[in-house]
Amino acid sequence: MPHADPKAVLTGRHFLDGDHACSEGAIAAGCRVAFGYPITPSTEVVERLSQRLPQVGGFFIQMEDEIASSIAIQGAAWGGARVLTASSGPGMSLMMEHIGLAAMTETPCVFVNVQRAGPSTGLPTMTAQADIMQARWGSHGDYEVIALSPWSPQECFELTIKAFNLAERYRVPTLLMMDETVGHMVEKVEIPPAESIEIEPRRYTRLPPSEYLPYQPGPDLVPDMAPVGKGYRFHVTGLTHDERGYPVMTAEAQGKLIPRLVRKILDNANKICITDEHSLEDAEVVLVSFGITARIALYAVEAARRAGIRVGLLRPVTIWPFPEKRLREVLGRARAVVVPELNLGQLALEVERIVAGKVPVIRLNHAGGAVIDPEEILRTVKECGR
Repeated sequence: MPHADPKAVLTGRHFLDGDHACSEGAIAAGCRVAFGYPITPSTEVVERLSQRLPQVGGFFIQMEDEIASSIAIQGAAWGGARVLTASSGPGMSLMMEHIGLAAMTETPCVFVNVQRAGPSTGLPTMTAQADIMQARWGSHGDYEVIALSPWSPQECFELTIKAFNLAERYRVPTLLMMDETVGHMVEKVEIPPAESIEIEPRRYTRLPPSEYLPYQPGPDLVPDMAPVGKGYRFHVTGLTHDERGYPVMTAEAQGKLIPRLVRKILDNANKICITDEHSLEDAEVVLVSFGITARIALYAVEAARRAGIRVGLLRPVTIWPFPEKRLREVLGRARAVVVPELNLGQLALEVERIVAGKVPVIRLNHAGGAVIDPEEILRTVKECGR
């Protein structure tokens, strides 16, 4: 596996906010082309890219809106680039049709969503985590995406690289689901030497042009791409298509294509899913939380442990596909599951589906604009631990 370009990586210790750390992660991952439109609280991602990409032989273009940005990255991806766009809730709503297009055409690309409180214009400068279900179900039809959620600027750097690698490996739109607090939080970020940063290469075919089919899947259900300008012919369409990429308007073609798009992610979920776990070995109360709320929940875990309550934290770093296998494994001795999140109960729906009534699932919700009070999480944990 190749490594990052040493001329592009700002190796060393830096103090960066999450947005800027994300930008540096994109550059380390090999992103040299980005498109976007300013929107709070994600503007700093593309603002830094507009300065840094020309320094490493790339470019950023401010488009006329988010719709243009989300289709431009796909054209660039098919031209051979590793690409990114960044936005927040209102912009992501405009991009949803093109996320569906990227899923259907199996275009590797990264969408960064620095979440703020909505719906509509909402609270532009204030935090929330209410775009989680939109990330999974925002476009129409059956499809899968990969979505990652960082809880620190360090993870904004690392998970942006991970997002690019997953997008390339599975030819799927991948989302980095930050929140305003993490995006604007400034912390120490360690950027390792370029030779230690592994970069997933573009999946190019080894077949000659005469034998190549653009959508012929490999053993992992993922088809290889073709390099531009090397004599290969391919057709890219959002219509249901055959392995040549040509539209085929039949139920049989739909029944062959769409299940493969879903299975290439779900069949590899155990390889894709990442969790961060704290004090789960003997936990009778399990907290399931993500992003900035998980950092607050970890305080509650530590305080509750000092009070003699057996509580642990399961943080899904990979939000989609949800790490349901691991959640089932940690439910063995649990008496309750508590789901704190900065929305009115989105991830809790997934947890409730998996728990299936075996133990109570307690929602701890906040509509956004501020983080959840850590004492509120601690009080809930203590009530469960009685």
